[in-house]
Amino acid sequence: MKKPSVAQTLSVTIAETIRQKITVGELTPGQRLSEAALSEELDISRNTLREVFRVLTQEGLLTYAPNKGVYVSVPDMAAIIDIYQVRRLIECDSLTHAYALHPAVQKMKHAVAEAREHEKTENWVGVGTANMKFHTAIVELSDSERLIKLYHNIAAELRLAFGHLNDAKLLYAPYIDKNQAILELLDAGRNQDAASTLLNYLDVSERTLLAAYKRSHSIL
Repeated sequence: MKKPSVAQTLSVTIAETIRQKITVGELTPGQRLSEAALSEELDISRNTLREVFRVLTQEGLLTYAPNKGVYVSVPDMAAIIDIYQVRRLIECDSLTHAYALHPAVQKMKHAVAEAREHEKTENWVGVGTANMKFHTAIVELSDSERLIKLYHNIAAELRLAFGHLNDAKLLYAPYIDKNQAILELLDAGRNQDAASTLLNYLDVSERTLLAAYKRSHSIL
């Protein structure tokens, strides 16, 4: 098998860096990306950055507007529904077949603790990032490199979908206790109950986002 070139390896690394910036809320839906500023920040050539933009546009994370530039995507209703279909399949199955001593369980616990610390200071963006870490850890319970890689892309799209809801507290605050409840069920060996709880939780989350999407577009 032919080894990837240095330029290809760099593009993959930079693409993952930008995905992570989206996942943690550093880059927000609809934000225009400055090619000059981003290439300087990431210490890469503009040609490399353009290749990264091309890849992330194909993934749906970025959008190119002719004569305007590149923007962080704003997921539509179809994308939100699709994201949640994938989440149900991956996350619920991971919980069903997990074992309580899996290293990812500790990551889930740390994520809940981190969310509670951010809650004290009403840092709801921080709570949202901790929530993303919690769900990423759930997928890591699967021990599947392919599923984990897929979820990294889904997580970035999901964070963009959350941008439809302007009230971050309303979105994230209820899920701190819900995440704690799932963790406790998993610790007790009640995997199926944990998966069922997550399934209901995802249904509510999806309905909340779809309602926010409809509201935002009814105003336009």
